[in-house]
Amino acid sequence: MTTLIKIDGEYADWIKDLNLRFKQSQIKAAIRVNSEMLRFYFSLGADIVNKKAESRWGDGFFKNLSRDLQDALPGVRGFSETNLRYSKYFYLLYNQQFTIYPQVGDEFEIFQIPWSHNKYIIDKCKKDTNKALFYVRKILENNWSRNVLLNFLDTDLYERQGKAVSNFKSTLPEVNGDLAQQLIKDPYCFDFARLTDRYNEKELKDALVKNIEKFLIELGNGFAYMGREYRIEVGDTELFADMLFYNAHLHCYVVVEVKTKKFEPSFLGQLSGYVSCANHVLRREGDNPTVGLLICKDKDDVMAHYALEGYKSPLGISEYELSKLFPKDFKGTLPSIEEIEKELGD
Repeated sequence: MTTLIKIDGEYADWIKDLNLRFKQSQIKAAIRVNSEMLRFYFSLGADIVNKKAESRWGDGFFKNLSRDLQDALPGVRGFSETNLRYSKYFYLLYNQQFTIYPQVGDEFEIFQIPWSHNKYIIDKCKKDTNKALFYVRKILENNWSRNVLLNFLDTDLYERQGKAVSNFKSTLPEVNGDLAQQLIKDPYCFDFARLTDRYNEKELKDALVKNIEKFLIELGNGFAYMGREYRIEVGDTELFADMLFYNAHLHCYVVVEVKTKKFEPSFLGQLSGYVSCANHVLRREGDNPTVGLLICKDKDDVMAHYALEGYKSPLGISEYELSKLFPKDFKGTLPSIEEIEKELGD
């Protein structure tokens, strides 16, 4: 006979707490298992390299090793030829950086991300350890999924990060200036906009807003979208900034102006005005000075540097690129849903 117990609020809360604690333990266990597996792959890679295994045991070494390990450890996954080769590359990529034998310590960042992420980094970064560690740290900082990592690997984030022309060092406190510089890329990749070859400025801005989630990912971590053509009322005057964001890491508003032309010094006057007005109208206690970002189709870096010297507001200038453009009549060449259904019906 089942004994009934009285369920009260404290008991229900306890069950919820146990559920949460158990799931947290599962996550920690999974992370630990992943870390130990990566340490094994690293040590295996070290053995393959240090024993000169390929030249010592012949061309079929990886195939034989894969078979022998699977025979010795039946039911254990992860010993494919491909994984064994990646173990070697894994060790070669990081062995100069990590000289301590891999089972010592938990601080090594490469052991804290999934093996699949590590393999994509190995593919894209080759022998560039600094580049590889840049992506490893970004994954840990931002909890990047595999697809987000692939996007940034394909669009060369490492080469673009912090490359914008700006006056942040002279207009912001040192810590904020360095952080702001690292947050801004050059160029920005707007492939997701899917524009035709004769696009205008409005179409570009429409496409960025339509794909705001992808735009936020391209901008970087910590950006929150506040609005487009954002209205700022100053005295009897209304100003409309192209786009307004708030950055949670910088703790400041970011005014973004987009131009489909090559950089002109006059663009900075307009952007600086928006930044100054945002400081007076929008900025609250605890907010840092507003930052302005001008994104142009092209720029002369020397001219951009010179033009920034006359401004006290923190401003940055970047380019954007569109590698995927479609013919002007592209949409008209695609069959409609009705046409496709009719064709299938026939």
